[in-house]
Amino acid sequence: MNGLYSCIIAISMYSRLPMPKVEWRKERMAYVMCCFPIVGLLEGAALALWFWLGMKLFRFSELFTALAGAAVPLLVTGGIHMDGFLDTMDALHSYGDRERKLNILKDPHIGAFAVIGMAVYMLIYTGILYEYTSMLASAGVRGRSEGMLYFLPVVAFTMERAFSGLSVVAFPLAKQEGLAAGFAAAAKKRMERLALLAWVAFCVLASALFGIGGLAAGLAVLSVQLLVFAWYYRMSWRQFGGVTGDLAGFFLQVCEAASFGILVLFSKLVVIGGLAG
Repeated sequence: MNGLYSCIIAISMYSRLPMPKVEWRKERMAYVMCCFPIVGLLEGAALALWFWLGMKLFRFSELFTALAGAAVPLLVTGGIHMDGFLDTMDALHSYGDRERKLNILKDPHIGAFAVIGMAVYMLIYTGILYEYTSMLASAGVRGRSEGMLYFLPVVAFTMERAFSGLSVVAFPLAKQEGLAAGFAAAAKKRMERLALLAWVAFCVLASALFGIGGLAAGLAVLSVQLLVFAWYYRMSWRQFGGVTGDLAGFFLQVCEAASFGILVLFSKLVVIGGLAG
């Protein structure tokens, strides 16, 4: 039963999806990070559904589908991870010591570098999604596996949350208070680490359902997320002395853009087209 409560807490905390209210007890929070990838699965499914509705049912332009698609993750999550991205951008560009940076993360006010960072991020992210919707538009014409291209966002969003949860239960914490510290303190860490690694393996195996092209795409997403994960560990330790909830959100946003970026690059190199056609 505590596992079910952990899932409800994870989905209600990290998304805007309606869930029943439950009391946050320590024993009920023990498996929250195990359930965190479910939020990514639902978010990826929502984006894939929007791509299908926009491209197939309503026949919107590729540009409009991409522009609206860029808003889907923010609508599903309520912007909780983007909030962490904004706070981290302000903290990193303060060029202060660790204590000052951690104080900036806690500051509810927004700074100039947060605004600049979000503007740059959304321009790049929307541009990448436009390339992705262009891939979807040409998939049927060129005989590519459309199903695989609709499914890959689910893989990317689910896997990145497995890595984010892994950082909370495995990386050093920058402070002993806050959301990340609370979940880490309540976590059954060995069990959660194994479960989160199993989520990663599940995502790769699920992508293999679409054949060699799907497996290659899944491994490409895995590779780029591992690179971002390693960079995130180094950056969080050097700049902040460990991870926080805001830094975990920052990681997710960077990982999301990088994952779609590698898939688009795959397409440009005709790897997906050649293997999935």
